[in-house]
This record gives sequence, structure tokens and C-alpha cells, in this order.
Amino acid sequence: MMRFGALDRTAARSTSSLPSCGFTRSELRTLRRLKTPAGVQRFLDELPYNLSYTARSPREVLHDRTASCLEGGIFAAAALRVLGFPPLIFDLEAEQDTDHVVAIFKVREHWGAVAKSNFTGCRYREPVYRSLRELTMSYFNVYFNLRGERTLRRYSRPVNLARFDRLNWMTTEKPIWFIAEHLCEIPHIPLLTPEMEKRLTRVDRRTFRGELVGHRKK
Repeated sequence: MMRFGALDRTAARSTSSLPSCGFTRSELRTLRRLKTPAGVQRFLDELPYNLSYTARSPREVLHDRTASCLEGGIFAAAALRVLGFPPLIFDLEAEQDTDHVVAIFKVREHWGAVAKSNFTGCRYREPVYRSLRELTMSYFNVYFNLRGERTLRRYSRPVNLARFDRLNWMTTEKPIWFIAEHLCEIPHIPLLTPEMEKRLTRVDRRTFRGELVGHRKK
């Protein structure tokens, strides 16, 4: 099994702030039992997808055992922090579709991702991607709306959620829409030229069906 001893030193130091972040000992034990980013992903995969328009903190997700894309990405960032990684997320921005919030982590200078999604392929990524653009493009072919249109267009720089520690983002009982608002305000980097966008095809029927395995409807 992969050991994560090669983390950046900044990642190892990030756990020192945890006692002031409000998790109980029991909650921290639960999060530490996840052990690896893949373990965090397995935990998220077992949760029903939350179709409600909410923005609950990682503590609320832990207690309620359900998560949306936004809530799952933020929960994963908090869980990764407990495991020794910086609490990083980034935003995948789409047109004619919803954005996707993804927790990201680095192992030996390569990026990986943990995410909650209502679609099969928009979830975990092994830490094998050399850049965030490369990581983002790994989602491109399976990022589409229910009309089968490929919709992924832009991605943001990483956001370290430690910037919101003063707002108790990990444990508050209040909605954490301020994180979503921040993601909407920061610059995003385009993936395609206008000419590329014009030539995009719709996904084939087999891919469409495969991505909807386990898809929840309102």
C-alpha cells in the first residue's frame, strides 16, 4: 500500500492547527480511520448524494451522512487536512451545467483528487497528474449535461481553505456558502479555444449510460 511519507513539509505542518478547529476527539478518530485519500473517497462513495440546495460544513456531513458535490469536496479537504495534507480545493467551471468542486492533494509532486459526484467518472483521481490542467482534462470527456453536451470549460487555481479557519468552516452549524461565493469570484483558466468549442461532439450513448450508474434524481 502506498505510504504518504513524501508529502510536502507544509502538509505535515497543517495538522498542528487542528485542535483549534473544533472537531471532537471522536470526530477526529473517525476521520483518521480513513487513512488515505482513497479512503476518504470510499467514505464519500458510501454516502447518498444530497440533492438539496445546502452548504453544510464537514462536521454536518459527518453527522448527516449525505453530501452534495460542494459539500463532498469541502468535506474531503477537511479529511485530507486531518491526514496531513493542506486543505485544498479547486473549482471546475462548466457552461450549461453545474460547476464541480474537487479536493486536491499532491504526492511526490503529482496531483490527485477526491470528489463527490452524481456521475460515475467525476470522482477520484490517483496522484499521477503533473499539473492542474492535466488533472482537469482527465474530467473533460466524462463531464457532460443530461443533453449529452460536453460542458467543462475552465478551472480555478487551488484554494487553501485554511483562509476560512476564522469562520470555523470545518465545524460550524451555519451554511458555508462563503466558500462557494469565493470560488465564483476568483479567476478561472480557460481550457478550450472558441474553435475547439464549436467542434465538440456530444457523448455517445454508451458513455452516457455508464456515467449515470447510481445517478440520483429529485
